[in-house]
Amino acid sequence: MTEASATRVPRVLQRVVFPGADLDIVPLYVETHMDRGAAELAAEIATEQLTGRKAAGAGSVPVANAAVGEAQSVIRFGADVPGYLAESAGPRRSAVISEGRRVSFATYFNAFPASYWRRWSTLDSVTLRIRLAGESTIVLYRSTARGFSYPVETINVSSDEPETIERTLPLTPFIDGGWYWFDIVAGPRGSTLIEADWLAVAEPKPASTLSIGITTFNRADFLLDLLRTLGDSAELQDILDNVFVVDQGSNKVTAHPAFADATKKLGDKLQVVEQGNIGGSGGFSRAMDETLRAGQSDYVLLLDDDIKVDPEGIVRAATFADLARRPTIVGGHMFSMYDRSLLHAFAEAVMPHKFWWGIAPNTKGRHDFARRNLRNTPWLHRRADSDYNGWWMCLIPTQVVREIGLALPVFIKWDDAEYALRARAHGYPTVSMPGVAAWHVPWDDKNDARDWQAYYHLRNRIVAALLHSNEPHGGAVLTESLERQLQNLLSMQYSTVALRLIALEDVLSGPDHMHREIRTKMPELRALAAEYIDARGSADIESFPPPRRRPPESVKDNATPTNKLNLLTKAASGTARQFRKPRKGAAKRPQMALPYQDASWFVLVKLDSALVSTADGATAAWYQRDRKLFRSLGLRSLVLHRRLRRQWAKLAAEYRAAAPTFTSPEQWRETFAASLDQPPPGQ
Repeated sequence: MTEASATRVPRVLQRVVFPGADLDIVPLYVETHMDRGAAELAAEIATEQLTGRKAAGAGSVPVANAAVGEAQSVIRFGADVPGYLAESAGPRRSAVISEGRRVSFATYFNAFPASYWRRWSTLDSVTLRIRLAGESTIVLYRSTARGFSYPVETINVSSDEPETIERTLPLTPFIDGGWYWFDIVAGPRGSTLIEADWLAVAEPKPASTLSIGITTFNRADFLLDLLRTLGDSAELQDILDNVFVVDQGSNKVTAHPAFADATKKLGDKLQVVEQGNIGGSGGFSRAMDETLRAGQSDYVLLLDDDIKVDPEGIVRAATFADLARRPTIVGGHMFSMYDRSLLHAFAEAVMPHKFWWGIAPNTKGRHDFARRNLRNTPWLHRRADSDYNGWWMCLIPTQVVREIGLALPVFIKWDDAEYALRARAHGYPTVSMPGVAAWHVPWDDKNDARDWQAYYHLRNRIVAALLHSNEPHGGAVLTESLERQLQNLLSMQYSTVALRLIALEDVLSGPDHMHREIRTKMPELRALAAEYIDARGSADIESFPPPRRRPPESVKDNATPTNKLNLLTKAASGTARQFRKPRKGAAKRPQMALPYQDASWFVLVKLDSALVSTADGATAAWYQRDRKLFRSLGLRSLVLHRRLRRQWAKLAAEYRAAAPTFTSPEQWRETFAASLDQPPPGQ
């Protein structure tokens, strides 16, 4: 053994854990149905062989409830584990496997994502350490970037006393993708898994620590649940310096009757900072700044207030960041709070030409692990590289914050994506790390691109493009924006169009407006939207006149464009129709009531009025066609987009020159102080 290797010490990279009492997420931790998703995979392969195209359809596969029932009959963990095991290894570490049954740890939380460690860390090998008792067979597997898997070694164990098995495995063949995992087949007497870890030898260094920053706005119940989880987590206590809760709401979390009990285990580590509502970017910037000023932590972990989190993932994120080749932003994936095994995206990217966010190449959105496991989903084995990670859960080295500053002063939207693009320009990558995740309320039942938030979607996208796009005129940003304006006009969504026009005007005014108006803009936008009838929603459907007729079942199918020519024809004919008078009586009662999912522009363009529900199903609004608004808003849209295109290069230079100032802690501190000068606006 060389002197250098003798100084290296074992370090746990990730522990094998079980989900506790939440049975809906069992398939994310342990797999008892190794063929889950195999039929769907076989159907896809057959389709590809016949057509030469990748298939997108879903076959008949088991669902979450089947996974839960199967698991309960095969493996016991948590409260069902004998007490001595829970005490020796922790309540989430041990499990008893029924005689003759097989379980696999080829799962999201417990397989080892070898390709991520191979690409981004300093390690060249990983060691699997398993401690178990009873008669069993351990089958160790690895996979390739193409999703092929095969056994590496089979290990037989037969001992009533606890036995420890260790195997050191190379990371060399995992440049493009691949995982390690193991299965356990219990013998006639059953098998007990006491604990298992993936670890590696690394250079000794002082333990890194982190602070957690949470921005909250009138969500005390969600927030207190999250704080309880953090306080109850024994594994976090050695690495946690502070929890900064930035409260920007009118209903202060400290006034909640459960606050004292929910936070007692955090003790002095919890610091509640109250400030005016300056949005998510303002709250997270405050948490970053408080972390810098405290001077204790190596990392700041940003968390949304309305999430659930597995603390094991926080420890994994900090460990990965410690062993990364260079300072690295480590992001957590987002699962649905409602469909608990449903993954939002495996990695996210900003498409350079469109300058719009979306799932990364070679990945798929909304993957359900309860329907299809890791073993039978080839694309999950290819390493997915992220341009950014959402700030529902994102760990950022304080070194990066000191160098590149705080978030853009954008209130909401694009702050996380822009920050990662800025970090990348300084040589700091973002890694969305498997096994690090949060459960978040999904966006399926929202469409915030239509309400007052439409302003921020467009304004911030353009600002980010001005700062980072290398395409002339920002690529397709302005073209797509103008197309969206036409779609909203054809849909009678005049409030959305007006909000987006304000966004264009503010961008053209230069970067100084961003800090100056961050506190006051949102209430102004809500007031402006309320001037338009399409934004005046009501929860009482009976408050509207009854629609003249029900929509035929085929209304959406018959109207959906089938090709680009068909789409352009519908847009042209719909535009020409806007210059004709609306039908008589369209302003007295809606022609038709449409569910949100059926209210596409190519449906609405055929109507003169419609009662349309919102995405969350809570309210509905009465859209009415207005020729004057169509002409005036449409003309302003053309003029402003033309101005922005003409001035793009000049504005890009202005925003890039100003960016170091408006993202600096000094500038933000002035905004923090100013946010308290007036009472928070009602919301």
